[in-house]
Amino acid sequence: SRMCDMVMIRTYAHSNIEEFAEFSSVPVINGLTDDYHPVQLMADYLTMIEYKKDKDPIVAYIGDGNNMAHSWLMLASKLGFELRIATPKGYEPKKKILNDALEFSKISGAKIELLNDPKAAVKGADVVTTDTWISMGQEVEKEKRLKDFKGFIVNKKLMDLAKKDAIFLHCLPAYRGYEVSEEIFEAHSKEIFDEAENRLHAQKGIMVWLDKHKG
Repeated sequence: SRMCDMVMIRTYAHSNIEEFAEFSSVPVINGLTDDYHPVQLMADYLTMIEYKKDKDPIVAYIGDGNNMAHSWLMLASKLGFELRIATPKGYEPKKKILNDALEFSKISGAKIELLNDPKAAVKGADVVTTDTWISMGQEVEKEKRLKDFKGFIVNKKLMDLAKKDAIFLHCLPAYRGYEVSEEIFEAHSKEIFDEAENRLHAQKGIMVWLDKHKG
């Protein structure tokens, strides 16, 4: 803390960041943990605002109930928009995080649905998003995961169920042919790369805000 003004940490266990923050005298930013990826969601939300303006969006998240799904749960439950999460059975978000989101939703008015059918999740959505099926540290599970996630690829057939002006977001890196088809990635590359650029702007905003409010 004596050598810097703030710290960003990317780690595995979320408890690592909580412990570090407890003993830090400067702000600590969660760059990514196994449970959450909040700085990415700031970029995603900024991109969503740019494309959807003041519209109250319906967001469909397809894939693994991982840190991205958890972060979408927190964002939707606090801002009050509709979120549908479709995962294979056994890959749902953590119950505690889901329950926290449902409690926040009672205040914000958010509508949150957990599904095992990607088609039902995407139907009529304004925003469709996904993440890799195999996160860091899960490489040994690759073959099982590829089998379990069959049918959860965001391809044209699935994307056609969303609204005609729906956007597609991906936090990258994307594995084309797995969680997203080549066709959909290329068709929505502008949104995806705007989203990637917005990581820079969103994180600058976080640092400016923390600098003004620290202490």
